[in-house]
Amino acid sequence: MAYVPRLKEEYTGRIKAALTEEFGYKNVMQVPKLQKIVISKGVGAAVTDKKLIEYAVDELTKITGQKAISTISKRMLHLLSCVKECLLVLK
Repeated sequence: MAYVPRLKEEYTGRIKAALTEEFGYKNVMQVPKLQKIVISKGVGAAVTDKKLIEYAVDELTKITGQKAISTISKRMLHLLSCVKECLLVLK
C-alpha cells in the first residue's frame, strides 16, 4: 500500500466531485489539477533577531508536516550588497 498525501486524498475524494457538480464538467479530465502548493511567510523583524527565523521555520513545519526552508528575498540580498559597497567606500 503506497502513501497518499492527505491533501491529494481530500482533493480526489471530495473536492473533485464538488467541482464537477458545481461547474457541470462532463469529463473528469476537465477538472483542474493541483500541481504545486507554495506556502510563504514574511518575517521582516528577523533582520535583527535570528531566533524569529527559527520560530517561523518550526511553525511552518508544524503546519505543513514538512521541514521548511528559509531563504532570503532577492530584494534583501540586493540591499545587503549595496550596504557592503557603501561601507567599503566609506573606509
